[in-house]
Amino acid sequence: MTTQQENRPQAAAKPVRWAADAVATMREGARLRLDYSAQSLWRVDRVIDGIRREGAPYAAVETALRGLGAYAGEVIARETGGEWWATGGDHWIRTPDGRLWDPVDEARRCFGGHGSLRLLCRDATAAR
Repeated sequence: MTTQQENRPQAAAKPVRWAADAVATMREGARLRLDYSAQSLWRVDRVIDGIRREGAPYAAVETALRGLGAYAGEVIARETGGEWWATGGDHWIRTPDGRLWDPVDEARRCFGGHGSLRLLCRDATAAR
């Protein structure tokens, strides 16, 4: 392990907090209950799609997208037994098969109309 690379629990601290914040925000603001299940990612994809269709500027939703991506990462970690990894401020999930997944970037792609957190989770869990 290099000095730039950390694994759980250090690498998980920020994304786990971001995910918890997103769950609380969705519960309070949108009255949407997220339960860390793969099925809940359908709702997350729809939320991001709705934000995009409203025409919100990226800068206004960047933190929310980071939180929703971290939430998807937590779903993947829990479904696969994966771990958060971090290098240079970027965070991603490493599944037991050694593959790396970037759910925070996938949330950004969803906002751009080119991604799906549900499909990312499906792909990450397919090799279990």
